Amino acid sequence: MSLLHTSRALLSKTSSIARKAATKHNFNVHRSFTNVPTPPDSFKDGKPTLQYAKALPKTFASMTNEQILQFAEMQIPEACRECIVRDIMVVDQIEYDDAMKIFKKIAETNRRGMQIYALPFYTGFGAAFTGGILSVPLVFDLSTVNWFNDKFVTAEMPPLEDLETMLEVGSASWGWMEPILGQISFFLLCMQFARSQLQNLGVRPYFNWQRNMRAEYLVSQFPQYDAEVSPSLYCYLSLRSTYLN
Repeated sequence: MSLLHTSRALLSKTSSIARKAATKHNFNVHRSFTNVPTPPDSFKDGKPTLQYAKALPKTFASMTNEQILQFAEMQIPEACRECIVRDIMVVDQIEYDDAMKIFKKIAETNRRGMQIYALPFYTGFGAAFTGGILSVPLVFDLSTVNWFNDKFVTAEMPPLEDLETMLEVGSASWGWMEPILGQISFFLLCMQFARSQLQNLGVRPYFNWQRNMRAEYLVSQFPQYDAEVSPSLYCYLSLRSTYLN
């Protein structure tokens, strides 16, 4: 399956969720922006008038249900958040500000255990950063090279007069460091190529697994809200971490 097909499938799934939400709340999701009627005095000489410009929605909260659903189909995080907030308003029969307070509680629940799920990413970053820093003294620093040679290699070192510069030390240590660094580089190259192929297929095994696990947990904690909308909450909040703060 190509990335284009995967994207279409995801968009189709999102569209289905949006249409189900529209049916539940009597929204007209098929209404497009171009079909929205405008007053005859909205434009003058092909340009918007001041009065019409004043009516421009400047926040997602000020947009209509139809606009929010269309942006949600486009996987815009703010619009998906707005869908959740408005579903809370309908279910709990409360106003927008009170619904936002509940949404923040949902976001806090979504954030629980995030450090555990993110541990593999932190581990990978730490290992790569540490390995990159340590590789320099292991190749060019004489004391570090001698220590590593005594502990793990036990190779015969050149005389001290041939170890007076960093490049001479690097030349001596390269005999055992080249296989190590070369193998690590080739391994990472293969992993990078494999990752690029997974991206072409639209596959993210660990990310999708932990996202689905957290989405199911989120729905179980707030079962009173629309189960067709709630599973997408973590999916979109993960794109914009500002909503988790």
